[in-house]
Parts: sequence; structure tokens; C-alpha cells
Amino acid sequence: QVQLVESGGGSVQAGGSLRLSCAASGVTTGIEYMGWYRQAPGKEREWVALIYTRRSNTYYADSVKGRFTISQDNARKALYLQMNTLKPEDTAGYFCKAQFYNGAMYWGQGTQVTVSS
Repeated sequence: QVQLVESGGGSVQAGGSLRLSCAASGVTTGIEYMGWYRQAPGKEREWVALIYTRRSNTYYADSVKGRFTISQDNARKALYLQMNTLKPEDTAGYFCKAQFYNGAMYWGQGTQVTVSS
């Protein structure tokens, strides 16, 4: 069992920055990748950025490439998302996910990001 708790959301003006954090607790060995996803009102949840734990390979959705950076700490107990040059269309609830090699997945409760124009 893994618990994920996101923090760092808030309200910013367009062009601003935020850094999201996701703290993991419980059994974290066996995680294949961790990622950030977001969901805006009336829309489906979409992936934003992923990081594979073994080689730290990172992947980004085209909509955030060059603006967002995903990272993890050495012990893989925390996941971060540095968001720069925020746009109103980045407004959404942001969720942390842990995907295990055995197929199990866990989600955090989310943190809200609101970007005003």
C-alpha cells in the first residue's frame, strides 16, 4: 500500500510559476514510474509528465514540454513538478500517480492549480 499526498497548488497569474510536490509513504519498492496528471472541469484526466524510476527517463505531454520539469528525490520518496510560464489552460486539478511493475497503481487526492489571465 502506498499513500500519495500532493501539495503546492495555488492561484497564480499567467506567466507565473508553481512547484508541486508529491510525498509518498508506505512500500515504494517496485514502482515502475511516477507521474503527474491533470483534470480540468468537464474534461478527462490527462497525463502531464512521467518519470521512470530506474533510469529517471522523463516524458512530457506536448502541451507542457519546455515549461514543466518533473523530478524525483534520490530515495524516490518524493516527486516534484516545476511549472513555469503557466497559462490559463493549465488550470486543473493535478494528481500524482505511482505505477508498479506488478500492475498496481495509486493516486493522490490532487492539488488545485488556477492560472488567471
